[in-house]
This record gives sequence, structure tokens and C-alpha cells, in this order.
Amino acid sequence: MLLNLSDLSNEPLYSQILRQIRALILTDALPKAEPIPSIRDLAKTYKVSVITVQKAYDELVREGLVVARRGKGYFVAELAHSDKSDMSRTHTKENLRKPVQTALVDGVSAAVIRELIEELIIENKI
Repeated sequence: MLLNLSDLSNEPLYSQILRQIRALILTDALPKAEPIPSIRDLAKTYKVSVITVQKAYDELVREGLVVARRGKGYFVAELAHSDKSDMSRTHTKENLRKPVQTALVDGVSAAVIRELIEELIIENKI
């Protein structure tokens, strides 16, 4: 599992770990029931605190994306495709909430916000 963590980012390291593992799971890059690295192994590999990794893993478990098996480690949860789609939609909506609210407070119309989102989609298509 390859993660791209940066000390220079404004995003906390635990959040970078959480976001990237979540994306790997929701896009099926990490298949159902696949083990993920132990907390200690991930901390050692990326030279971060065990507490940082633990915080990310705890959130992944809370979100239902990962299951912890006592004595065996952490594994990707066995989610149906529809559940992953719902989770992805919910998470994306939450990520968009604050910027949209800010734009509306700043007087940007809903139509302009939609146009800007469409532009960003086009710019970021892979």
C-alpha cells in the first residue's frame, strides 16, 4: 500500500492517512478482506507516530471501511458496491459543504457554484 504523506501539507498526517486509505478502499484498489499494514508497520514505513496511525485507523473502523480482528490485525471491510457508493457520496458531500456555504455567504449564486464545480470536474478528469 503506497501512501503519499507530506509534512509540508496543512492537512494533519492522520487525516492524510485516513483520506488516502479511504480512497483506496472506495475505489477497490484495496479489495474486500485484504489485510492492511499493522499500525506499527505503517508508522515505521512512513516515519510517523503510532498514535497518528492509530487515530486514522480508529476513524476507518468507525466509518465501517476497516475491521479490526483481535490478534490478526486490520482488514478491509466486506462492503457491497452500493455501500461504497453511498459512503463515497456522503463523504464528498461533507467535503463540499463548507466551501459551498462559504461561496453562498460571499454572495455567489447557486448557478455560478454549479458552473465552477463543472469546470473543476473537467479540469480534473483523468
